[in-house]
Amino acid sequence: MESQDLRIFKCVAETKSLSKAAEVLGYVQPHISQRIKNLEEELGTKLLIRTNRGVTLTNEGEALFNYAQRILLLMEEAKAEVNPNKFKRSLIIGASQTVSATKVPSLFSSFLKEHRDIEVKIKTDRKQVLQEMLSYGEIDGLFLSGTYNEAQFETVYHYAEKMVLISPLYEAPEEKDQPTLLINSDGNCIYRNRLLEFSKEHHLHKANIMEFDSLEAILQGVRDGLGMSVVPASVVKSRGDMKSIEYQELSEDVHIDFVVKKGQQRSQSLKKFIHFLESL
Repeated sequence: MESQDLRIFKCVAETKSLSKAAEVLGYVQPHISQRIKNLEEELGTKLLIRTNRGVTLTNEGEALFNYAQRILLLMEEAKAEVNPNKFKRSLIIGASQTVSATKVPSLFSSFLKEHRDIEVKIKTDRKQVLQEMLSYGEIDGLFLSGTYNEAQFETVYHYAEKMVLISPLYEAPEEKDQPTLLINSDGNCIYRNRLLEFSKEHHLHKANIMEFDSLEAILQGVRDGLGMSVVPASVVKSRGDMKSIEYQELSEDVHIDFVVKKGQQRSQSLKKFIHFLESL
């Protein structure tokens, strides 16, 4: 049994699909199928049940999956322990662009002062994509706001973030009657949804909608007088280029959770990061 066989099997088990595993690992599907077949022949038992909707693990497959998680994790940690100059311990965290704007970088900065031997990476994307990445084992943990799949993930840390309504300091008369709402293109973005709620509460039925893919584009749009938006208060307070913007702090907070996959074998890097968060 080779380590690469275990990596392939682990990926198939996490994605519940041979084709998705092939996509994640950069192989063609027949190669994935053959490696799984070889593994089953070597062990003398079925590991997967193939259906039209993907694959599920047999009891023997579940047992191997648990061992594969531990073995592969130990292999990575062994390399980092034996030769830390060549093999650094890694930690990959996911967060939306809005959530990762200020709080997450400051957390990483403080964490890395204590743990210089760990290489930290951050993945930013839409909330649904990041949850899939966590489910597939592509990231170790995820900062998110709002609801999530509690059957699959669990919260190990949370914090509250103030929201502010920002708008151009000088608006054209017609913009005051028909304001433009600058929102994130991610339908699950809590700041987007709060701005839409605000427009309903204040009967801004004729408001125009303009979508952007990044927080920076939204901030620049407000600075340039395009319209109003809702963003984290810390974003506004941490910048020196917001003089052309007026802002109003909203009464409610956004609650951000750091979630990890339930039942997942946690690396030493992830354990250290969770311990760091709990100590704050």
